[in-house]
Amino acid sequence: MSRGRKHALLSASSAHRWLACAPSARLEEQFPDLGSVHAKEGTLAHEICELKVSQKYIKPQPAATFKRKLKKLQENELYQKEMDGHTEEYLDYISAIMHSFGQTPYIAVEKQVDYSHAAPEGFGTCDCIIIGGDTMHIVDFKYGKGIRISAGGNPQLKLYAAGALKAYGMLYPIERIVMHIVQPRIDNNSQTELTVECLERWIKQIKPWAEQAYRGEGDFKPEDETCRFCRAGNACRARADKNLGLAEKEFKMPPFLSSDEVGEVLKKARDIKQWVDGLEEWALKEILRGGTVPGWKAVEGRSTRGFADQEKAFAILKGAGIDEALLYERKALSLASIEKLIGKKEFNELLSDQVVKPQGKPALALQEDKREAITLRTAAAEDFKEEK
Repeated sequence: MSRGRKHALLSASSAHRWLACAPSARLEEQFPDLGSVHAKEGTLAHEICELKVSQKYIKPQPAATFKRKLKKLQENELYQKEMDGHTEEYLDYISAIMHSFGQTPYIAVEKQVDYSHAAPEGFGTCDCIIIGGDTMHIVDFKYGKGIRISAGGNPQLKLYAAGALKAYGMLYPIERIVMHIVQPRIDNNSQTELTVECLERWIKQIKPWAEQAYRGEGDFKPEDETCRFCRAGNACRARADKNLGLAEKEFKMPPFLSSDEVGEVLKKARDIKQWVDGLEEWALKEILRGGTVPGWKAVEGRSTRGFADQEKAFAILKGAGIDEALLYERKALSLASIEKLIGKKEFNELLSDQVVKPQGKPALALQEDKREAITLRTAAAEDFKEEK
């Protein structure tokens, strides 16, 4: 599998960050990429995707060999049954693209591409490349569900497309590039397209900025979108100055604060909580490894009592005459747990007509959020209507 290779300084996955905040790339380089459980789950899901697509379209193996390799991946402690359904959705998406061509197109999975002509020493691993006629498809699989990713204006996809075009442009008459995001856990499939000429213009536009980022030059631009996953985000002085400056500003308290002011303050303050949470995490790790953070210490948190050996404890209770039925409670699994248990495909086949989704509790969101705006205000005529 190719996912274990070293990442480029100007990686495609962090392009949205270094294109907005050029010096962040070199600053982030000083902090190790420890990885998260979610990232490791994503890596496992990508490996399952690669195995399934390769089996169907690239290098079919004997059924027994394929099952053995799949079983080995499923033995990973991070594996969950729902991964099978989500990776099958990805395979179906790839199949739809493959079948859209009159003749069998070229396909590559987990292909490392070189986009160093756009960003110094730039390279990355593209999940899937499909080429047929004058069209090239770039497909990126996202297993995460915390943030909805769009293909439109996505610099990661554009850099992958730049690298793929460099690798295959001399072999195929590519004129049209279709870029896809497949994010099955939140039913988010997105695509956009551009011409080769548009891509080449974009490369020329971002190249000076990429070169500046590579040198570690330019101005810091701390914003919620760029700082959220930056490894240097907790230690970045520019981010601290921005957030402390906002926190120190004296705001009039409601009802004297206007709606415009409330909206502006909420936008600017979104990053403060994430930043403080990150600082607390960093400070705890620093203290636990023997360092000091003046004014703070590590303490033991709350703990919940438990049996050292539950079976032995229950045996003692039953020996004392306690009815075994009283020691257990019967509890129905949630809809989500049942879907994980039997898989999304079988769940839909058996229970799709039994699922209802009540209206969600109102929540505050930014204006650019794609969800439809709601209001609890009734019409004036309804408010003042006389009862009959």
